[in-house]
Amino acid sequence: MSYDALTQPDLARLVPELLLSGHLIDRSGMAHILGAFGQSAMTQVAIEEWMGASPVYTRRMRTALGLSGDTVAEIFKMMQLDVGAPPQFMDFRYTVIDDEHGEFHLNHCGALLDVEPLGDVAVKEMCHDIEDPTFEATAIATNPKARFRPIHRPPRVPADRHPHCAWTVCIAPEHDALPLPEQTTVIAATEAANVELSDIDPTEDGITDYRGPLTDDLQFRQWSRSALIRIAEEVALQHHLLSLSFDLAVRGRCDADRATDLLRKQFTGVAGVGAARIRQCLDAGSQAADLARVIRLHPALNPVQYTGIEVTQVEAGGVAIRLPGDSPAMRDRGWLSTIDTEHCEPLEAIAVGVDPHWNRLTVSHDEGDLVVEITWSQDAVKPRDEVVITEFSKGAAFEITDRGIPLPLTPI
Repeated sequence: MSYDALTQPDLARLVPELLLSGHLIDRSGMAHILGAFGQSAMTQVAIEEWMGASPVYTRRMRTALGLSGDTVAEIFKMMQLDVGAPPQFMDFRYTVIDDEHGEFHLNHCGALLDVEPLGDVAVKEMCHDIEDPTFEATAIATNPKARFRPIHRPPRVPADRHPHCAWTVCIAPEHDALPLPEQTTVIAATEAANVELSDIDPTEDGITDYRGPLTDDLQFRQWSRSALIRIAEEVALQHHLLSLSFDLAVRGRCDADRATDLLRKQFTGVAGVGAARIRQCLDAGSQAADLARVIRLHPALNPVQYTGIEVTQVEAGGVAIRLPGDSPAMRDRGWLSTIDTEHCEPLEAIAVGVDPHWNRLTVSHDEGDLVVEITWSQDAVKPRDEVVITEFSKGAAFEITDRGIPLPLTPI
């Protein structure tokens, strides 16, 4: 049981949470990269991470939602469903001038507000050094001749300048087609990049594809249940593709054991914050059934077609998680491969994110699978350091609101 067990209203509430969870991957991982390798290496890892993953998951989402064009509007549509641009926290406002020209600005850039306290150098590295190559890498899957150029961007002068940044997007025949980044070729060969997910039923009530006009916001309660299941699965998969690309960048800079430790820390931070937000989003409690529900829906453990994870309630009142010894996720050597008999920190973080008393973990092997049983303790524990680091982001406590009926954006 996973996303396909949810009602349409629950899915509509959950999808924005999954997008925000994916954005917090960097808030979790990059702090550890900074400590391990320094500012310059952290910037380069971020560039390689996003350039490796975003063309792959953008291609997947385009296919899922029936997009086949190469216009500015289609580039913007995919940005709306990218973990790099979660709704409202990264409040992109789009203007379509024609098929080849458009603009966007950010009314609210949560990433900027996270980084500004660190100083102008950190802001410049994010808003210049990282954004310049990664914006265009994201667009490659739609049109490799698209170019993004800043109108203005941080560091902000004056300090309260609004909107936070503004950009133009231009597609021109004379532009050279950007090649796929080397990292993308590696990530495109993973099982995550090629796993088959749930089909969308085109006969269902609600929106079943994004072939219609670009809208200023996505109101997910207008979408069909099967479309939301597929979107949720794709967004969860974006988590894995991004973390695989992160791991690829890190393994080029250190030995395997250290790289695995850094990947596990990234996983742990996202695991804890994501669990707490999912629990709140679905108004879940702290019982074993609630813990099982959050685990089943956590993006780091989904989609089940990729992870193969099974979650059951046990007679003693706890929850058992079965991690297959052989699954697409295990074969990719991503997040789930960092869990073993000695290291269950990510699963502990999820459990504690539901309630700090869910902190007693017992690990066993069963026919090649790893089984982790989580039971209630009378003693509460504090969140792990990796979770606290991730909570530094304002995204950890960000409130997503209902903006009503979205408006179509049509060429002027």
